Amino acid sequence: MTGGKLDLSDRQDAERFIIENTRPIAPPLVPEITLRLAEESLPIWQKTEDELGELNVPPPYWAFAWAGGQAVSRYLLDHQQLCRGRPILDLGSGSGISAIAAAKAGASRVLAADIDRLALAACTLNASANAVALVTTNADLLSAPPPKEGVVIVGDLFYERELADRVLRFIDGAKDGGCTVYIGDPRRSYFPEGRFTALAEYQVPVTRELEDFEIKRTTVWLA
Repeated sequence: MTGGKLDLSDRQDAERFIIENTRPIAPPLVPEITLRLAEESLPIWQKTEDELGELNVPPPYWAFAWAGGQAVSRYLLDHQQLCRGRPILDLGSGSGISAIAAAKAGASRVLAADIDRLALAACTLNASANAVALVTTNADLLSAPPPKEGVVIVGDLFYERELADRVLRFIDGAKDGGCTVYIGDPRRSYFPEGRFTALAEYQVPVTRELEDFEIKRTTVWLA
């Protein structure tokens, strides 16, 4: 910590914050994975702002198991041949749920990417708790060339227009390079209808504090 505030450049400090402000929870659709999650959104968001000493801090997306991430994780765990022996990139990894599912399914290497350093600390903690290994990066991979092989996982990234446009360009590049792309999304505001092939649909229990329904109908798509 620096001056009594949260120092995101210090991984141990970030992990301390997560441990103090979350508890181990098994997401309802993926009970075989345990994550450090918050039970309410506003308290942890406020605590993040307080400890960083900043205003307008982005929401702590990493502190919740969103519907799209749960759905694509369930699908990958139920179809482990899709990840087995292949390199995996989990875009916007958040809590790391999909990255952990891919690792459990036998991926050769898992890269969890998120620009939020707290998310990466959460990924590391959660991976350790689930006895899997993964690599993390806070690089903005949407501005970099996509991978040329393996699997790309996209969970719940169509909630903002600009982000959705960048994700779509990345997905197209990844497909052109030879990647398989799996998407978990409950048709967020900027989800591109008619663009992907539906593979499976799940009824995902979620919290009304974050969503408009207690059960969120969510689809796993193939790009």
